[in-house]
Amino acid sequence: MIDILMVDDHTIFRSGLQRLLHDEADIRTAAEAANGADALEHVRHRRFDIVLLDIGMEGRNGLEVLASIRALQPALPVLMLSMYAEEQYALVAIQGGARGYIAKDAEPAELVRAIRRVAGGGQYLSARAAPLVSGQLEGRDDRPAHQRLTVREHQIMLMMLKGLSLTVIGEEMLISVKTVSTHRTHILDKLGVASTAELVLYAVRHGLVQ
Repeated sequence: MIDILMVDDHTIFRSGLQRLLHDEADIRTAAEAANGADALEHVRHRRFDIVLLDIGMEGRNGLEVLASIRALQPALPVLMLSMYAEEQYALVAIQGGARGYIAKDAEPAELVRAIRRVAGGGQYLSARAAPLVSGQLEGRDDRPAHQRLTVREHQIMLMMLKGLSLTVIGEEMLISVKTVSTHRTHILDKLGVASTAELVLYAVRHGLVQ
């Protein structure tokens, strides 16, 4: 039996996944979490075969939670779920330790297939994501600027887009304000923008925010 920890901040989406997986004899939802803090509590105290983890959550985003899960249980497979197209975050999720990445608009059968493969020790990338990720890992890097950010820079960028201050970001990530400020400078430089306001406009143009 594959025991799943389902992490998503939308109750309706979690309910839909529950109904989808109900008929799968070898898969069950062992626990649910609506935010990163609750997810980490489950990981600390229970055993799971796989975590289904949404990227675009309120509070701590999925990439931050992924890093914490990796610190707590490095061998626990994580399959990232996202409303964003694969080309936006697939590479950074895999580099951050996820075992798979699938868009929320995937067919139900594809999601079930991905769960089984990742829980069984494999990796899952959709047909659209696989060539993008493999090409980037092999050094063919014609991506837009935001896809060249490091995992940490992606995490901080997403927190900046939520309007969090450098102090709050530092507290959330357990790093100094000076370090956050340095990352902020690198992010703005890499994206060719001069301020957080311009960063927001860049994010909107490239579909990085809803």
